[in-house]
Formats: sequence, structure tokens, C-alpha cells
Amino acid sequence: MQQVPHRDARWVRAAYESFVGSAGSQEPDGIDPVVAASWLRSLRNGVDPDRPSAVPVAATDDLDDYRSSHPLAVAMPLVRDLVGGATGDGLVVAVSDDVGRLLWVEGRGQVRSAVDGVGFVEGAVWREESVGTNAPGTALATRRPVQVLGAEHFARPVQRLSCTAAPVHDAAGGIIGVLDLTGGNAAGSHVALALVRATVAMVERELALRATGDRAAGGAPWADRPADPDLGGGIPGGAAERAPDLRLLGAPTLRGRRLSLRHAEIMLLLAEHPRGLSAEELAVLLHPGDLSLVTVRAEISRLRRVADGVLGGPLLAGSRPYRLARPVRSDVDTVRARLRRGDVRGALSAYPEPLLRRSAAPGVERLREELEAEVRGAVHTCDDVAAVEQWTARDEGTDDHVAWTRLARLAEPGGPQAARARAHLGVLERRLA
Repeated sequence: MQQVPHRDARWVRAAYESFVGSAGSQEPDGIDPVVAASWLRSLRNGVDPDRPSAVPVAATDDLDDYRSSHPLAVAMPLVRDLVGGATGDGLVVAVSDDVGRLLWVEGRGQVRSAVDGVGFVEGAVWREESVGTNAPGTALATRRPVQVLGAEHFARPVQRLSCTAAPVHDAAGGIIGVLDLTGGNAAGSHVALALVRATVAMVERELALRATGDRAAGGAPWADRPADPDLGGGIPGGAAERAPDLRLLGAPTLRGRRLSLRHAEIMLLLAEHPRGLSAEELAVLLHPGDLSLVTVRAEISRLRRVADGVLGGPLLAGSRPYRLARPVRSDVDTVRARLRRGDVRGALSAYPEPLLRRSAAPGVERLREELEAEVRGAVHTCDDVAAVEQWTARDEGTDDHVAWTRLARLAEPGGPQAARARAHLGVLERRLA
């Protein structure tokens, strides 16, 4: 059984001092493996834990010109809308480019003074190579969301802070920057991680839609929306939605016939990759370890027999790569279509549980996180108090500080919703203290 990493501050600090004091000869046992690997890289890069290398800061005029033309500039209004409120809760919001240069650092109060004091300022470059383990730099190094809590930072001057960061991808899949929350304990909470992931998913969706010219399909209330033929012209009260062929938000079925989890995973992955996937790519997306190509091809063969009988015709076109021969509408499409028209309450009704919740396939886990982030982000920006309350009543919303804060703002002052929201926020804040 894999050991659960220690994140207790005293344990981590003791492991850190032992590791640094031994110049890396003492393995950082029991520490989050992402952090442990980053400590090793920091040591090999020659980062001084007491005096990390000075980070270059761009001249103000140069920085203004650079960031105004950066691809993330168009997404900053969205970032501020989704996480700007966090700056009032003792957090700093930062956005960097793909080399770790901080383009926007926004916040106020004591935390802003603290980050300024360690050089976490606009124009500075925060990469592992210069300042050691830190959430923005380590997110770039690992190409994944990262949390770095207190003493997990390699540089001692930064160990008063915690941070959560995630890379931001453009429409082509390349990393163009990082979104980061930095502050006290709250910045290292699972609430902060959920907020960062949700915001990144919404930003990436917005950038992808801009790249394709489809500005209206962003699933957010700030976009103008065109008619959607599957949704009665995109107008509530229009023609009935077409029933999905494939159900993945619950027990998986294809037109009412039960699917095995593996077949549902393959259907989902092929639906999300219309250009097709090779057997090798499917193997990587389906299993966190090694999955033989023979196994993949055998599962595809079984899926063909099941699906062709249900659909009355071939499901797959060819095998180099494997791809769907016809469009297959899923309940995931229903959720996204309702988000596109701004019907957050309807999207929540169509989203009874996480996508293929029992699946451990890496490709499915990523899609599951993205869909939850899209729904969460829509809840965070909608003005439908019933939808926000519906979300907070679910498992995913229980610890969603942003959603509970929005419910408190939208609810009728003095009413039971407002009282419940304030009471729950008090519980969350005591938990984060």
C-alpha cells in the first residue's frame, strides 16, 4: 500500500532540515513525492536555501508591453471574476507566463506585504532553478497542479507562505502560463486547489473558444450565446433536448444497454478525441501502469460487437487510429450544452454524480476533473440562488468556500439560506484557521 505523505508542519520541517543538512544524502522519507522530487532538483540546481538567487525583474514599461500582448491578457477579467474575491480573504492571486515570469500579482494587506518581501512581485521569475520548490515553479516543472505548504518550500524565506498553482494550456495543448494562489494556510487548502482547478478549466475553455472563433460557446454568463439546435434554439422553453445515446454520469449505458466500465471509458475517450486515438494512446489513457496493446485491441473488438448491435451499424471507423464512425451524444454533452445557454440549475440536474466515478483511468480522471471544474466555475459566477444552493447541498460543494460565499451574497438578507450560508462559512473558516 502506498504511504500517505506527511504534510504536518513539524514533520515536514524536520524532514526538510535533515535533507538540507545532509546535502541530499538523507532521503526525504514520507514527504509528498512531488515535493521530495522538487527538493532534489532544487539541490542539484544549486539553490541556496537561505539566499535563493535573485530573480530578474523586468522594467515596468517592458512588462506592460509584454503582458498586454500575452495570450492570458484576454482571460484576466475572467480570472478576476472567479478568484478576485479571494484577495479579500488574505490571499494573493498571481499569473505567470510559461517561463515563470510573474505577469500579474494582485492582493492587499499583510499577505501582499509578505510576498513583496520575498520578491514575489510582477516581473520576477519564479522558477525552481532560481528559488527552489514553489507552487508556480513546480507546476511548470511537473506540468500539473501543485500545492506547496509552508516548510515544503525549499527556500527558508518563503516558508511562512503556502501556495496552490496549476498550469494553463492554450487551445493547442501547450502551457502558456500558471495560475497561483499564495497566502497563509487557506492558500494550501483543498478549497484553494478546487478553486484554482476550476478557474484554469474555465480560462482554458475560453481560450479554446476564442481560438476557434466560437465566442458564444463558453458556458459562462458573460458570453453571448447562439442558438443550439439540440436545445430548442438555446432558449429555455424551446424544443425538447435529444436524449443522450451514452450515459456516463452514473451507471454507464449505451441506448439503455449496460456497458462495462472499460467499454464506457473507451467510448468516452473516443468521443472526446474525434480525430481518433491509436492503440498505444488508448493504453496510456486507460491505465496508470502498463496495459498491453493486445488487451486494448481485445476490448475494442468486444466493444464493436456490443455497440454495433445496439446502434444498428458500425460504431468505429478503422483502427489506425480508432475513432467513432458517427457522432454519439452523451449526458456529458447535455451538461455542457445547458452550461452554454446559462442554465446552471439544469446542468446540475443533468450532472447527478462525477463522470465515471469508479474509473481510475488517467485520461478519464483528467476529463472528470475538467467537467467538475466547468460546472463549479459556472456555479461560482451565476446569479441563480437556487442553483448555488443546489451545488452547496452536494458532496462537491460541501467545502466550496467560493460557492458558500456566493450563496450568502445572493440569498435574501435575514432569510434561512443566508443564515445557513453564514454558519457554514464560519465552520469552513475555522477549519482553515
